[in-house]
Amino acid sequence: MKRFDLSEDSFVLNAQSDGKRAMDWVSENEEIIQERLSRQGALLIRGLNIISGKQFGSILSRMFGAELLKYSYRSTPRTGLKGNVYTATEYHKDKIIPMHNENSYSNVWPMNIGFLCMVPAEKGGETPIVDSRIVYEKIPITIRKKFEEKGVKYVRNYGDIDLPWEEVFQTSDKHEVEAFCNENKLKYKWLDDNRLRTWQVNQATALHPVTNEWVWLNQAHLFHISSVDKETRASMLSMLGEDNLPRNTYYGDGSQIEESDLEVIRQVYKEEQFTFSWQKNDFLLLDNMLYAHGRRPFEGERKVLVGMAKPFERKKESYTSIN
Repeated sequence: MKRFDLSEDSFVLNAQSDGKRAMDWVSENEEIIQERLSRQGALLIRGLNIISGKQFGSILSRMFGAELLKYSYRSTPRTGLKGNVYTATEYHKDKIIPMHNENSYSNVWPMNIGFLCMVPAEKGGETPIVDSRIVYEKIPITIRKKFEEKGVKYVRNYGDIDLPWEEVFQTSDKHEVEAFCNENKLKYKWLDDNRLRTWQVNQATALHPVTNEWVWLNQAHLFHISSVDKETRASMLSMLGEDNLPRNTYYGDGSQIEESDLEVIRQVYKEEQFTFSWQKNDFLLLDNMLYAHGRRPFEGERKVLVGMAKPFERKKESYTSIN
């Protein structure tokens, strides 16, 4: 796949609908949409008139050529709408959401993710994106090798500080949670006071199944305790201890990840990301393996919807690129 400059006109597709219904325009331009998304990995569509989350879900499904997925094994608070459409992560407006590929902390992730801006923020609130192939290449090989050789271990403790397990797994039935964990290779332990801990080792990098290119695909930098400010971190460690932190990451063998390495990774994301300003009814379509995304702080009201499609399960051969 040829990489392209996101500032080029090919990133934006203007929908000159001439009064047509949004779905009619999408149907007539379906081949163009899917060809550009497949070739570029990122596409912004402007000019469609969308009035509801349900309409967005139907149109997004048509654009991706697949049914939208249920958002299971959650890591952030969202509100579910009809048709497997969700609000974007509902963290406080003054918080940055770091760059990430959706569900890359799991062994299954969506190949496609799409966003609709229904209400742009008065100020800020952009959704920056970054090419995961470039991130892979820019991370120093000494750091990358450690991650590729060992993988990333995600440890989560569900409760009041982060999401409760009932929200994460969308059930209050412990047997259903255990079945999900067993099916998805998640190890688990029930603790006192109805608490749950899970841990899982997943990939740091992966081979794209279509482009055959290596991408950086994990959330080690986001889940790690160093992602919170020093004061909050000290308070959490004092109150909970490391074993009971809401979320944390390690190398796959359980050893500590060097915080200096995580800072290098965060800096690569910062330097390589591309940002645009949302307009009402903007559609952003991404190949979720080729492009990571985040969110910048904002002022005023902001409403962005999201939907995902085409689940992909990590295969053993895509675990590492090291010979």
